[in-house]
Amino acid sequence: MEKQFLLGDEAIALGAIHAGLSGVYAYPGTPSTEITEYIQANSLARERGIHSRWCTNEKTAMEAALGMSYAGRRALVCMKHVGMNVCADAFVNAAITGTGGGLVVVAADDPSMHSSQNEQDSRFYGRFAMVPILEPSNQQEAYDMTRLAFDLSEQLALPVLLRVVTRLAHSRASVVVADEARAVNSLSPAEGKNWVLLPAIARRQYEALIGKQPQMMTLSEESAYNRSESYGRPRLGIIACGIGYNYVRECRPEDVLLLKVSQYPLPEKQVRQLAEACDAIMVVEDGQPVVEQEVKVLLGRDYKVLGRLTGHLPRTGELTPDNVAAAFGRRQEQAYGTAKNLAARPPQLCPGCGHRDVYTALNQVAAQYPGARIFGDIGCYTLGALPPFQSIASCVDMGASITMAKGAADAGLRPAIAVIGDSTFTHSGMTGLLDAVNDRSPITVIISDNLTTAMTGGQDSAGTNKFEAICLGLGVEPEHVRVVVPLPKNMEEITRILREEIEYEGVSVIIPRRECIQTLRRHLREKQKEAGNA
Repeated sequence: MEKQFLLGDEAIALGAIHAGLSGVYAYPGTPSTEITEYIQANSLARERGIHSRWCTNEKTAMEAALGMSYAGRRALVCMKHVGMNVCADAFVNAAITGTGGGLVVVAADDPSMHSSQNEQDSRFYGRFAMVPILEPSNQQEAYDMTRLAFDLSEQLALPVLLRVVTRLAHSRASVVVADEARAVNSLSPAEGKNWVLLPAIARRQYEALIGKQPQMMTLSEESAYNRSESYGRPRLGIIACGIGYNYVRECRPEDVLLLKVSQYPLPEKQVRQLAEACDAIMVVEDGQPVVEQEVKVLLGRDYKVLGRLTGHLPRTGELTPDNVAAAFGRRQEQAYGTAKNLAARPPQLCPGCGHRDVYTALNQVAAQYPGARIFGDIGCYTLGALPPFQSIASCVDMGASITMAKGAADAGLRPAIAVIGDSTFTHSGMTGLLDAVNDRSPITVIISDNLTTAMTGGQDSAGTNKFEAICLGLGVEPEHVRVVVPLPKNMEEITRILREEIEYEGVSVIIPRRECIQTLRRHLREKQKEAGNA
């Protein structure tokens, strides 16, 4: 055994490699991105030929991983929490079809919305699909539980959801790792009789899924990751889930009986035993009150259950040692709160970014149309909502800019303009554009192409060098697919083309194309390094 200093994401990645992984499927999204990047850079992964190319979106990732599982190999799917919305159809139905090779789905939740549009809790998806959920409390467990997840998946023939949060994904700790990796599964395609979800088969498979629930509960009750710890003379019971366990321990609890929960379904027998030994239970969980609600139902209305719903812990945002200590009526000797005497630094587009020139041109032209609305999307360019541009009127979910612009145009709003990035367009924008083409909607679509998935660190973009062909294939008229270079010197040309296409009573697409300034600098450094080594 050896020790490595790993991010939580890296511990998951290495755990998957050591579990005999054959492929990782993912779309980049903070805080999950580093899992796939670690596998892409790992020497053993390259030696074994582990598949690790980025997918177009989370749905295609889930489906490809399910196909690998069908062939008997072990597959990993990685995404941030909102990606679970995109892959939900395949994820939920994978519990009905069952799996072949181990299939582990990592959902990286983002309490406090550090880089996300909501605080949803992926444990709801695991409960909805009725599959096992693992929630590590530290980096060592992230490594160990990833390996367990693959074994558990093959034991139950079900996908397993591994849920982490931002603080675990993006913090480092020493992790003891195995000396050798497990051998890769041999190719052994399933017979396939259970994989065709016609109603007669799906009903049988759903009954089989229901039948596995008692076994899942037994495994949870017996799990080494669900255990009780006593401190002093217990008066208060604490259920600490995942990373919440660390915060409770940091508060040095006294006179409590602590139940650590990191494997689901919730171990009901242990919860009842905790309730019998204590006058009240406080639930400490990072995210939404998933367990708190379940414990309330399990123990009945007369038993006192405390947590986020009762105001003892904040209803929104992530847990901290400070707010957990406050819930116990204690103050930390050294606060972990916000740093003092630091000037506010709101996020902004990088100096030299092509999106800046796009918004400069859009604002100039839109000012000439009093009713103009610019619908935005998910990416670096969402910062166009902030000063100095304050351009976009919406940002809801991946790909929504085009379909929202279409709906606004259907309502009679003119002009309706959509701004979407290159990676977001191939992720979820193409179908909206097809709807607009089929309706001949009077909208102008700006695909701001910086040749990468910039917001998450510069990963490959699925549509690079294909956008004109995609738009033409979807039916946009060739004369209304326009390409410009977003630079100040080209502002006159860009604003002229914008006006021309806004005046067109149909679908037009303008593609401002210039490489992301950050990836450009990286590529230049790589070229200089290569030249120096020549």
